[in-house]
Amino acid sequence: MIRSELIQKIAEDNPHLYQRDVERIVNSIFEEIIAAMARGDRVELRGFGAFSVKKRDARTGRNPRTGESVDVSEKYVPFFKTGKLLRDRLNGK
Repeated sequence: MIRSELIQKIAEDNPHLYQRDVERIVNSIFEEIIAAMARGDRVELRGFGAFSVKKRDARTGRNPRTGESVDVSEKYVPFFKTGKLLRDRLNGK
């Protein structure tokens, strides 16, 4: 499911809301999650999962084409851990 499909589904389930309002709500939610993660905060949605940021230390990598050593700088990457409810539903429990 992509963002526009999510907006469409929410708008269909809530006919009393205009689609542009649903779009604003969904965009606001995503923007808040992104802003919190950019600050290094953890975002937890009970039953669904938790978004966090993990630090990857600097390391020496290899160029797969030439085999040459390449320095890879440290970076921060998004990480998602599923919640118990989501895991249970995916596994048919």
